[in-house]
Amino acid sequence: MSEYLKVLLLAVALPLILSFYPPLKFWRNGKALLLSLTLVVLIFGAWDILAVWRGHWYFDPRYVYGLSIINLPVEEWLFFLVIPFCCIFTWEAILLIKKKFNR
Repeated sequence: MSEYLKVLLLAVALPLILSFYPPLKFWRNGKALLLSLTLVVLIFGAWDILAVWRGHWYFDPRYVYGLSIINLPVEEWLFFLVIPFCCIFTWEAILLIKKKFNR
């Protein structure tokens, strides 16, 4: 398992588990979540593809698995899903906490 993948798994583990906490209702708007993640993958994936192609960015083979999709390691594609997911989860959790304390 690559170092990059280990970091991604550590980042997503707790938010993914807690996203099923019933009062949070995180999955109530699955279409919006899917749309958000899709836009991030398309926009920043294209950006990274261009940056790698132009030589402005690269991935050290020592820290990635080796499987690439359109010249980007699979971990980079997962990054575009994991980190926005964690951000959206954090935002929703903050809203829930704020709602509970404003009663």
